[in-house]
Amino acid sequence: MHVCYADETDKNFTIIFMKILILCTGNSCRSQMAHGFLQSFDNNLYVRSAGTDASGKLNEKAVAVMKEIGIDISHHTSDSVDMYLDQEWDYVITVCGGANEACPAFMGKVKHRLHIGFDDPSKATGTDEHIRNEFRKTRDGIKEAFYKLYINEIKPKV
Repeated sequence: MHVCYADETDKNFTIIFMKILILCTGNSCRSQMAHGFLQSFDNNLYVRSAGTDASGKLNEKAVAVMKEIGIDISHHTSDSVDMYLDQEWDYVITVCGGANEACPAFMGKVKHRLHIGFDDPSKATGTDEHIRNEFRKTRDGIKEAFYKLYINEIKPKV
């Protein structure tokens, strides 16, 4: 757990938060959805997402299916994990097999490293409706898994 001063001039006001990094290969879809969900569960969490081979852009379908349920991730950025390697993290969570296998060594301290894997909906083929349903299925699976993680492990520590 980390202590952050909301206003450096007022040392009497503190916010306690937990630092969580979510990794995927491209950081365009699954990690972005997980990032959005965790942030929606608790604004005091410091959540970032990154990719082992970041695409540099968000998947538009991921943004759209998150917007359907009232979570706006359109302002997120697709970042390389390299920018976070020297930081300390309470949790580093991989959400795809590629990132789990290619997860780099963190120079900073990582208290918990987890893998919660999901199929990549951007690989779906077929009609637009089928593809959108695959994104929804992945979104709903991420929400369920990360809510359980939040309730069972994260919330009790915050």
